[in-house]
Amino acid sequence: MQDELFTVNRDVTDPGEHTTEGVPDPAAPLAVRMRPRGLDDVIGQAHLLGEGAPLRRLVEGAAPASVILFGPPGTGKTTLAYLMAGATGRRFVALSALSSGVKEVRGVIDAARRRRSHAAEDTVLFIDEVHRFSKTQQDALLGAVEDRTVLLVAATTENPSFSVVSPLLSRSLVLQLRSLTDEDISEVITRALTDERGLGGAYDLDDDARAHLVRLAGGDARRALTALEAAADAVTDDTDATGERPSISLATVEATVDKAAVRYDRDGDQHYDVISAFIKSIRGSDVDAALHYLARMVEAGEDPRFIARRLVVHASEDIGMADPTALQAAVAAAHAVQFIGMPEGRLALAQATVHLATAPKSNAVISGIDAAMADVRAGKAGTVPPHLRDGHYAGAKKLGNAQGYAYPHNVPEGVLAQQYPPDELVGADYYHPTDRGAERVLADRVPKLRAAVRGE
Repeated sequence: MQDELFTVNRDVTDPGEHTTEGVPDPAAPLAVRMRPRGLDDVIGQAHLLGEGAPLRRLVEGAAPASVILFGPPGTGKTTLAYLMAGATGRRFVALSALSSGVKEVRGVIDAARRRRSHAAEDTVLFIDEVHRFSKTQQDALLGAVEDRTVLLVAATTENPSFSVVSPLLSRSLVLQLRSLTDEDISEVITRALTDERGLGGAYDLDDDARAHLVRLAGGDARRALTALEAAADAVTDDTDATGERPSISLATVEATVDKAAVRYDRDGDQHYDVISAFIKSIRGSDVDAALHYLARMVEAGEDPRFIARRLVVHASEDIGMADPTALQAAVAAAHAVQFIGMPEGRLALAQATVHLATAPKSNAVISGIDAAMADVRAGKAGTVPPHLRDGHYAGAKKLGNAQGYAYPHNVPEGVLAQQYPPDELVGADYYHPTDRGAERVLADRVPKLRAAVRGE
């Protein structure tokens, strides 16, 4: 099933999937044919489409504003962009961040500027997967958005606070779409079965087959319609001897969907629940559960770089010096994913997951840095002791800087008594090694080092 069914790079004035009369092309995918033609056709998103709600006002032609639509796949981001353009007769241009760069963006902006000047025609620029644009690519939009050369409608499945540059955020209205409920998905299926643009009443759908389609969708209308279409194609067009319409059964749905859809969306609650369960399983040393949650994320199409970043963080946060090689393994996995991509990158992610889940655990590193930062925030900073200050500039000696510094390598042990922290923090202990894994050696060594440095 293709999650990028609506990823396009064309002018809406091109026929695309529609005939010259504006009727959907019967050869177009079911999800395209069933795209809502007006606000009343939109299923779900009541919080944004109620009377007086900001999105309804924009679609109905209120004062133009650039919009960032943030939400899971299959919730109607592309559809709403089309409706916003169609409501006021603006030209609609769609770009995909997966296949477009600064050159394409500037080309659209230049064309929009000419149309605005010569034909008094405004342009809606829809950019799908805008979070995949680099900072430079996003910055290229700022001027045109600022002077309204284009009305930007950007869609993203990632939190725009982290994936969209601040200047673009400040110039746009950010609206969050919600994953469709099971009832919403069932209504989408019913409409596709009965509407002339869809299956036109040619098929019946068994109750258990409908329930399975709803489960497969995971809140994604596009996924539900793609699975329904595949099942309908597999059912014979010939009516049986009784003259009844062919019926889509559970067995048909199971046979035509090539893999189980994972009930997981990349930016809804499931996104945070699954990544949380993944990290907690690693922390709890349950390697099997960790691999399960990794598999769910991989199957759902989660960005592998996101998974790799979480592994790198976890290697220091929950393992640290109990196994110093854990961080190396996590960083290596991150580089491997970047280098070879998916699906092969799943092997590096799995190897790092197994390494981290089976490693001895210690949170001494994060506890240590957090304790040190807490003191700094509380004002316990103090001045750097004079003998530790930089002495590599003229006048440093007169200021007393770098005078009296004792060089540890001048003594056989390589450690000598000397004050390193500011006066206010002498005797403060931040790092407390455990007796687990490689940190067991440090648990014995660190107290001896402290005693030697402090002259105790």
